[in-house]
Amino acid sequence: MDKTITLVVLPGLDGTDVFFRPFLALLPAWIHPVVVHYPQSSANGYEDLLRIVRERVSQIPDCYVIGSSFSGPLAVMLAAIEPARVRGLILSATFLRSPRENLTRFKFAAIPPVIWAIRFVRRIPVWTLMKHDDPFRQAKAETWALVSARCLAARVRAVLGVDVRETLQKCNQPVLCMAFDGDRVVPRHNAEEILSHRSSARLVVIHGDHLAMSKDPAEWTREIVGFIQEQENARQRCEPVS
Repeated sequence: MDKTITLVVLPGLDGTDVFFRPFLALLPAWIHPVVVHYPQSSANGYEDLLRIVRERVSQIPDCYVIGSSFSGPLAVMLAAIEPARVRGLILSATFLRSPRENLTRFKFAAIPPVIWAIRFVRRIPVWTLMKHDDPFRQAKAETWALVSARCLAARVRAVLGVDVRETLQKCNQPVLCMAFDGDRVVPRHNAEEILSHRSSARLVVIHGDHLAMSKDPAEWTREIVGFIQEQENARQRCEPVS
């Protein structure tokens, strides 16, 4: 590739670049990543975060956008409202509405003490089964230190109330949909729903769990780079010869 392409990275529920660092390290030099970090205080609804993302990309003429997990709906919203800026959309391990519809009635329970308790319980296997110098354990510890239960609770409530199915139908950009075959956080039916609302989207299923993109990012990275390169090659073929 003879020119630099910008890839805007919208992170998961933690709102940081922590789990993306292995992926970022594998990107070729011609892809310039811009990770949008979410605030650890103030409002964390999708509309609030959309304003932050739009401000962050306002000086970028064009880009590809990847929305991972929590940020999938946000990526869709950005593509719909910035059609001239967003060239392509990558939706990874994500959803258009609450990934588990049976949880929406428990929205009232998405409060800081409950989220803290869940995080604590989920943290126990990480500390007991992994070595202290394990990179994934260190990444988990970093997000624990950076992101408060209050902040996570606000984002969980946002997830339980979001629905961007109609918004995706308004997007004209090419879409790469990525899912992990062992993902228990965002089950496979969410990827199928994305395809039902955007039949032209390409689905790629990769082996691993919800955070496989951090634990073993090689195949994930390869698919993303290939998608961007394919779209750029197509654009060049369509450009008039001067």
